[in-house]
Amino acid sequence: MALQPFALALFRGDADPPPRSRRLSIPVPRGLRVLIPAERLSLVRTAELLMAVILFLTTQNMARDWTMQAAASGRMWVPLPETFALLCGVAASLPVALRDRWPLAAWRTAFVLLPISLWTSLHGSEPPYPATTVLSYLLVLYSVAVRCDRRITLAVWVLTVLTAWIVHPNSMAIVTVVAAVIVLFGYNVRVRRTATSRLAEEERRSRLAEDAQAVLEERARIARELHDVVAHHMSVIAIQAEAVPIRAAGDPVQLEAGLAEIRNLSLEAIAELRQVLGVLRDQDGRTETTPQPGLDRVDELVANARSAGLAVLVKRSGSLDGLGPAVELSAYRIVQESLSNAMRHAPGAAVGVELVREGDELRLRVANSRGTGDGGPPGAGQGLVGMRERASLLNGTLAAGPTPSGGFEVAATLPITAARTGTNEADDR
Repeated sequence: MALQPFALALFRGDADPPPRSRRLSIPVPRGLRVLIPAERLSLVRTAELLMAVILFLTTQNMARDWTMQAAASGRMWVPLPETFALLCGVAASLPVALRDRWPLAAWRTAFVLLPISLWTSLHGSEPPYPATTVLSYLLVLYSVAVRCDRRITLAVWVLTVLTAWIVHPNSMAIVTVVAAVIVLFGYNVRVRRTATSRLAEEERRSRLAEDAQAVLEERARIARELHDVVAHHMSVIAIQAEAVPIRAAGDPVQLEAGLAEIRNLSLEAIAELRQVLGVLRDQDGRTETTPQPGLDRVDELVANARSAGLAVLVKRSGSLDGLGPAVELSAYRIVQESLSNAMRHAPGAAVGVELVREGDELRLRVANSRGTGDGGPPGAGQGLVGMRERASLLNGTLAAGPTPSGGFEVAATLPITAARTGTNEADDR
């Protein structure tokens, strides 16, 4: 385990991918894309390549001059071949050219070539340590610290210090300090970049979660509105279609009247459905661009329920004016869904509807007795969920459940003050 960081640094390790940034870049003209196959040209990358070329030429000339001077002064028997100067130029320039995309590969290249070129040129004298060579290695060391794991970075620093001790022990102290400063500076940059990237990722995920939540809320709102409109009218139409042939019993006049009533209910359902769809499609976020049903239309619900065979009794108490559109719409939908449930599951039952205003609260209750006929199959419970959501959006409460006598009861309390101060359905979309 102790040798693993060194193995990663020398052989198997890899660096983080280069950051995808469009900063410090310019667009490439179309006429030059034959020579430069890219849409944008990175100024930083271009500067690094130019630096690599300059380092190659400068270091090559310095190495050639140094070997000739060493041979002339007698420190060498014969001048080193021209390939040595080329090796020094490659050792200084190639790591700089590689460090942006492959920092570890650049360091491995520098780790092998630079010590060889320096050690070959020493022969017991003080090392030349040209500025080009030092600059090349420090740039690569910085890239490793910025783009690699801290274990790999520490291993690279240790190997750098050990190599300096082997090649020239007298320079070990200065190499240790300078390399440590570069590594710490690069690691600090890495920590800041990582924190910034993590924060940006968290913000992105938060936006995605908010968008997903908004989509779910919008879907729930659409499903609630469509369920309230379609379920009620379809329940009444289905019951009427089943009852009209029985009640008519060969009487064409009564049959025609029953079919006309079914047609009127269908047209009413279509009109209200269009109204709901118009509200849902509003691009400005307003939900009151068209009149919404309120408590003044409860009598229509009661008439439909009575025509379907329910015995409905309505009781009102207190002033029901000035409740606010959000409260009236929610109360209307709760009464509508409760009567629809009674028609589906308790045909022929007696139903009591109570609308009571007490102070800043509207209390409504819809209770039905046991039905006289067979009810429909149990539903999925979407209607009850929708009623609870409507009450919750207004900071109200809703309770629904069977009664001891075998019927069913829905009781809701809707605050009026909250609705007046701006808590409405449009704000909660």
